Amino acid sequence: MPDPREHPHSEAWKTALTVLQEVAPPAIPEGAHVTTVQIEYPPGDGGAPPHRHPGPAFGYVLEGEMRFELEGEGERIVRAGETFWEPGGDVIHYQDGNNLTDTRLRFLVTMLCVPGQPMLVPVGEDELKRRAHLRAPRPS
Repeated sequence: MPDPREHPHSEAWKTALTVLQEVAPPAIPEGAHVTTVQIEYPPGDGGAPPHRHPGPAFGYVLEGEMRFELEGEGERIVRAGETFWEPGGDVIHYQDGNNLTDTRLRFLVTMLCVPGQPMLVPVGEDELKRRAHLRAPRPS
């Protein structure tokens, strides 16, 4: 086998890239900075309460299955190796909990954050009631 130091570049780079997600976010906040975080929930954990992010967020599930629900969209399951995104801003992120009771959920999220604002803002019960008409119908 050839020594990789003798041939530092191969042709593998030509097929090494796989596009997992490509979206056009509605807006990028002025002065935004990018933060990538890893989130881990234990088996069966409900995840974060309903919340929003000031800018768009792009995610990738590393392990497990996530219950994912954005305002105006039905709940769906995002499995390991799959991506998700949300536009941020005024849109409520209802669910990001662990769909499995026997394994943890780990996912990465890259967010375009607004300087001086928290990257996650919980939504109160009063606002959830006022915006209930914007939530997709829930399965019975």
